[in-house]
Amino acid sequence: MKIATFNANSVRVRAEILLDWLAENQPDVLAIQETKCEDDKFPQEIFQESGYNVVFHGQKSYNGVAIASRAPAQRVTTGFGDVSWPEDCRILAAEIDGVLILNTYVPNGNKVGSEKFQYKLDWLARLRRWMDDRMDSGQDCIWLGDINIARHPEDVYDSAKVLGGVGHHPQEFEALDRVLDWGWSDCFRKFTTEGGHFTFWEFVIPRAVERDIGWRIDHIYASPSLAQRCSGCWIDKAPRLLERPSDHTFVIAEFA
Repeated sequence: MKIATFNANSVRVRAEILLDWLAENQPDVLAIQETKCEDDKFPQEIFQESGYNVVFHGQKSYNGVAIASRAPAQRVTTGFGDVSWPEDCRILAAEIDGVLILNTYVPNGNKVGSEKFQYKLDWLARLRRWMDDRMDSGQDCIWLGDINIARHPEDVYDSAKVLGGVGHHPQEFEALDRVLDWGWSDCFRKFTTEGGHFTFWEFVIPRAVERDIGWRIDHIYASPSLAQRCSGCWIDKAPRLLERPSDHTFVIAEFA
């Protein structure tokens, strides 16, 4: 089973990149974040014409998540299912071929000390409670998406320079660690331990990709049963070098 994740930064703008990538790589499941598209405007027909079922949960201009899959998605849920939390279209879960797929677009946090930063920390704590309530660590489960945290020094181009800022802050590390304690394994780090491998390069930094000024913030995590069967995980950097790319690129994992 081949499973991938991609922050599209607008599914409609990146439609050609998505379709070309799907045709070339043929994943069984692709999780997409930042679709930036209301449900009635989501281009589901382009996925269907390419042989994929697709479920989605979006809003105008911001956020949004989708899952494209060869097999139909079962038991689809969105959000925390908690009326005390805003419905900001960041969570989409579905069972596909017996695997529970959890696709998330974790809040960015904006600025350390801000309300948005506290919301990010609270959101991650609420996500852990959601996992405790809805998931079983003995089951085949995948959590993937734009996690918006570079957890280790190797996950960012210059840890000393950016440590303490949004995306590479000790409070974020602690919040993510509490989620990972559910039983998740980082598929990419199972096979690659050195730094210099990134999934996101800012548009505002000139030639960021060529200079490798990047962050690894798009992750694929597996439950214990699937982590044992993960046979590879890698980053496909090439789509970030295309015309009109997303500022992120694809991450792929394969499971026996």
